[in-house]
Amino acid sequence: MQQDLEVERVTKRYGIQTAVDALSLSVAHGSFFSILGPSGCGKTTLLRIVAGFLVPDDGDVWIGGRSMRGVAPNRRPVNMVFQHLALFPMMTVGENVGYGLARRGAARAEIAGRVDAMLKRVGLPGAQDKRVDQLSGGQRQRVAIARSLVLEPALLLLDEPLGALDLKLREHMKIELKQLQADFGTTFVYITHDQSEALVLSDHVAVMNAGRFEQVGTPQELYYQPRTPFVAGFVGANNRVAGRAVRIDGDGVELATADGLAVRARMSGTIAAGDAVEAFVRPEVVHLAREAAELPSLAQRFSGRVESLLFDGANSAVLVREERTHAEIRIALPQTGRFADLEVREKVAFGFEPQRAVCFRAGSHGS
Repeated sequence: MQQDLEVERVTKRYGIQTAVDALSLSVAHGSFFSILGPSGCGKTTLLRIVAGFLVPDDGDVWIGGRSMRGVAPNRRPVNMVFQHLALFPMMTVGENVGYGLARRGAARAEIAGRVDAMLKRVGLPGAQDKRVDQLSGGQRQRVAIARSLVLEPALLLLDEPLGALDLKLREHMKIELKQLQADFGTTFVYITHDQSEALVLSDHVAVMNAGRFEQVGTPQELYYQPRTPFVAGFVGANNRVAGRAVRIDGDGVELATADGLAVRARMSGTIAAGDAVEAFVRPEVVHLAREAAELPSLAQRFSGRVESLLFDGANSAVLVREERTHAEIRIALPQTGRFADLEVREKVAFGFEPQRAVCFRAGSHGS
């Protein structure tokens, strides 16, 4: 399969700080690839290296099979959409979209035709003569994308483009962006600190931490098969249980916390008895019941009292304080409304199958 972008062991340092640490990645033609990580992890630095705004200290970037070493940003088959869009307020929508074509010396008739066609494709037909300040946030977002795509780049780089939008518009634009990418077939490389954006939009996601990739995979692989404690904790909600491994049984680990809570989980990586470990249990895999006998037969069982009710429609959850150790665990409530009458301080039973929890040696990292 053709790779539109290949990054080969790229490193970028600022003094003694290494912002990007010998990173490599490949992005297939026509795919939506996201780089997900917290602020300061190096993702924007990496994107600016790909765009040509920064020169790496080591390594190389290949776009469309061609090395970009020494190639200026304006000579690369790349365009970039920023969080604040950088539209020209003194220009009309049509002039904004056609700006790059005009800079290239395209004829006025060609510019007008291509701008008209592009605005139709992004759902803004007839908007050429509108001012930018007449547009909604979502419409301005589409103009910025149209301005980039009209130049037919091999890669479209998007640097947290939804960050300045309100929550409801951000949710709407996630769907629009995914559809636009599918319609155009242009390779998108997208950076974000928002895991929901990365999971919803992407074919593949690289989870970045401290200048390195912890794991690269499909959204489903990252969510269901995390390879490091960082990925397990960063992607999706998770209950974290820290302790020491007291027994190893095949691919299973039994750990004990400092306050005596015993938990069984599936092993990831290499763990030996006595190792400091971290287990992660997603709220949706924890079964809640009013009586222990109602829990599945394979579940390890606990009892506790309801600490807080977190109502959020289909995303509602409950915080339960384990009775003996007072450890707190978040449990997703079923969407059936079965526990709609649950009350704070009520005694409940809860549990989960060991194979639905994952355990790592503490401090383990990806490559």
